[in-house]
Amino acid sequence: MAARTALLALLALGACTAGWVGGRQGPREAYRVPVPLGLDLVAPVPEGNALSAAKVELGRKLFFDPVLSAEGTRSCVSCHQPSRYFTDGRARAVDRNGSPGRRNVPSILNAAYGRSFFWDGRAGSLEEQVVQPIQGETELGLPLEELIRRLSEREDYRLAFRDAFGEGGISSGRVARALASYLRTLRSGDAPIDRFLHGDTAALSPDARRGFRLFVGRANCGVCHLAPLFTDHRFHNTGVSWGSPDRGRSAVTGREEDQGAFKTPSLRNVAMTAPYMHDGSLATLEDVIERYDRGGDPNPALDEEIKPLGLTPTEKRHLLAFLEALTGSG
Repeated sequence: MAARTALLALLALGACTAGWVGGRQGPREAYRVPVPLGLDLVAPVPEGNALSAAKVELGRKLFFDPVLSAEGTRSCVSCHQPSRYFTDGRARAVDRNGSPGRRNVPSILNAAYGRSFFWDGRAGSLEEQVVQPIQGETELGLPLEELIRRLSEREDYRLAFRDAFGEGGISSGRVARALASYLRTLRSGDAPIDRFLHGDTAALSPDARRGFRLFVGRANCGVCHLAPLFTDHRFHNTGVSWGSPDRGRSAVTGREEDQGAFKTPSLRNVAMTAPYMHDGSLATLEDVIERYDRGGDPNPALDEEIKPLGLTPTEKRHLLAFLEALTGSG
């Protein structure tokens, strides 16, 4: 009960009941987003980009369309596959030339609640984030000017943009707002942990309950993986790929103390999104648990919360059972 009480206190920071959230009235009817159990009812929607049904549908159409890539062979869904919880199942993303990149593809489920985007946090909003892969030389490799030209030549897109935004034609800003609107509808919750915290005491197995107590207690996971998304939205150095050319957050801030720091990922659906860490270097959750149990990889900038845990094999099994209980629907 102590672990349940601790996490309920964290959840009290937001309204965590199932329901609907709608944007302000747009050019068409406001879009009502189903919110699964366990998620806050209200996700931030910026001024000037209220959700509407037409805008969300346009964003969905763009997300799945290879027109966004230079060769016309790749789309957003090439890396963010719905059947894989919007990841690609690879250790590292494969670029447009078929070569592995340097980072793992994170899930975009619940991106509506994000405070920064990419592993290094270089984008501060979804509107800023969605256009970077389109232009990225190793990702979709298409200049925005060329994308606008392509879309403007297609009647289906001319009509779709008019439905979503009214008059004014197609622009890169409208592309960004449509894609961001679609991403804000991708919600996942109603996991066993959510049902347990809302009164269904049978939702967690005995092993998962013991893992829950470890998670918020001695294993110290809850320090960085805060409910309801099981992330603190901050950047930490856990030693992964320390010494590699990838400087992480430091490349954005220019601060030496941020070297090797990467954004804390959400643990929702974590059992379904292997492999793990920003470089995909850990194949299984068992590997992740072992790594944190030994205290990460020592380096001069290691986060002060990363320390050896000394978990027993039984405790590791319990912790794994809890992590598996974070798999939701949506």
